[in-house]
Amino acid sequence: MGRHFEVRAASMAKTAQKKSTLYMRASKEIYMAAKQGEPNPDMNMVLRAVMEKYRGQGVPKEIIERAINKAHGIGEEDTQYVEGQYEAMGPGGWMMVVQTLSDNATRAFNEIRSNTVKKDGQMTTVNYAFEELGVFVFSGDNVDEVEETLILSDIDVQDIEHEGGKIQVQVTPSHFGKTRDTLMNDLGVKDFDMAEIRMIAQDLVKLSGEDEKKFLELLDKLDDLEDVQAIFHNVELNED
Repeated sequence: MGRHFEVRAASMAKTAQKKSTLYMRASKEIYMAAKQGEPNPDMNMVLRAVMEKYRGQGVPKEIIERAINKAHGIGEEDTQYVEGQYEAMGPGGWMMVVQTLSDNATRAFNEIRSNTVKKDGQMTTVNYAFEELGVFVFSGDNVDEVEETLILSDIDVQDIEHEGGKIQVQVTPSHFGKTRDTLMNDLGVKDFDMAEIRMIAQDLVKLSGEDEKKFLELLDKLDDLEDVQAIFHNVELNED
């Protein structure tokens, strides 16, 4: 127990550009989930989880349906996306893992590297400082019941915490689907604030001054890139 509580509410898109980037990100991830498995969310747990993830961020139904139809080969030309993962570190000890889905891997890498270097960061291996985990966040106060039920279901629970009426469960990634089914079918969880595989930092750092300013600017720049799907880092951000 005792890992950092990873609840981070998705911020509303403040500009048309951010909304457009979010929609593009959702379209690609939903398309890939449908393309690599059954395009029916009732039969494809990964697709269902991705759809719920982006519904929670306000992505319209038509964007989701268009991406699934594209995976079916309906309406739009097929696009080949390549998954990528890039890692960096910078002043004050910050570390970052950036995951991408792109039709141009060279462009994705060059844009990430360029923005990182401009903020005094460098591309280097840092994945040793992160652990890949399935993360579920949902409303509830019955944390003891949740923990007991998951353990009795032979799920490898790595961490479970309760804060502000929210329960967070972290499990081994291979148990992601089984955990989701158990939470929904045995414990009656109907909606998730988060249900995804994430890279969790083993230790957090606190930045200040110019280091903090440049790091936040870098986060903002990377978040606007159309190829970037997810950014994980080890910085303890202030809750504003």
